[in-house]
Amino acid sequence: MTATEAPEPTRERTKVEERTRHQARRRRARMSFFVMAVLALFLARPAAHHARATTLLMAFSDPKAKPQVTEELLTIDVPASPAGPARTVKARMFSPPGATPKDVPAVVLVHGVQYLGIEEPRLQRFAKSVVSAGMVVLTPQVDELADYAVSARSIETVGASLRALRARTGGSSKVGLMGTSFGGGVSLLTAADPRFRDEVAFVVAIGAHDDLGRVSGFFANDAIEEVTGATKKLRAHGYGATVLVYTHAEDFFPPEDVPVARDALRSWLHEKRDAARETAKGLSPASKAKMDVLFSPDISSLRPEILAMIARRTTDMKAVSPHERLSGLRAHVYLLHGAGDTVIPATETMWLAKDVPSASLRTVLVSQAIEHVELKEPSVADQWALVHFMSDVIGEAESAR
Repeated sequence: MTATEAPEPTRERTKVEERTRHQARRRRARMSFFVMAVLALFLARPAAHHARATTLLMAFSDPKAKPQVTEELLTIDVPASPAGPARTVKARMFSPPGATPKDVPAVVLVHGVQYLGIEEPRLQRFAKSVVSAGMVVLTPQVDELADYAVSARSIETVGASLRALRARTGGSSKVGLMGTSFGGGVSLLTAADPRFRDEVAFVVAIGAHDDLGRVSGFFANDAIEEVTGATKKLRAHGYGATVLVYTHAEDFFPPEDVPVARDALRSWLHEKRDAARETAKGLSPASKAKMDVLFSPDISSLRPEILAMIARRTTDMKAVSPHERLSGLRAHVYLLHGAGDTVIPATETMWLAKDVPSASLRTVLVSQAIEHVELKEPSVADQWALVHFMSDVIGEAESAR
């Protein structure tokens, strides 16, 4: 046992204690949001939008909540394009019981970089929470994001999903677009794309990236540039560097080791840690040593290699970064970010606020109530700001019908 590894029983006790604290925070958050709902009915204008926003946030803050929704599994055809051949992707639609996209506002919700894609429990919980606020939600499977890649092909999938949902509304109304994490950046790029921008009424980007190269550098350096030019020091989540190496394994391992390295890293990212370590035994000694570093809490010895890879991939990363690529936006934009986000720092939303055309930008909120795309225990002021933000989104969705 190394100094950084706790005995298994200690780790299990820590997990149980953390879950208990997390559940207590959620209970307090739900009670606070209930108080916000009561206040909204008396103080807010329009009160109905604030009350619905509170319902949404209360539902999302409670993993045991079961909003009444109708689910439909479907497929979406994505046409051939320079980014790739024609293909079909799966999708899931959540609707209020008895409602259709012709009856209520409709939004496409894009998941982030997560291997479960549309099966991810938090995404489904958020989708159902949005339905509880009176909307239809379509969640398309974005295969590239599910395999930890931010790719131009994802824009094609999101664009095809917008068109499919809009067709279900009768084609007379534009639809909304929500994206979480790196899916938020992809959503903004889709809304700015001349092929799709006339399909989109509004965009909500939650914890999104502005510049993939800048965020990638953060994973290596534990520091990121702010809009002011200052450097913000912040310990990056170890997940980020692992994703970078997995996505560009050929830059870190010799050709004969790349398949095994990818398999090991995929298992690690899928939280199958024992399987990852077992697979890594098939690597050459030098590659195995490098993998051991990736499996450890300290990847600093790989920093030069990671930064060199980012430098080589600058052009590719720019192509999937909203930075200086949003001039084509016509939709209204709402930006939300967790203040303490260690996967994509909140500084990225401030860069997005600068890149989004002023005529499109509606609301920017960096909140202590969110950690990446998960709710924390908020203060009263943070609660109210979050309720007000979601109220504005609900009002925007209503006006788009």
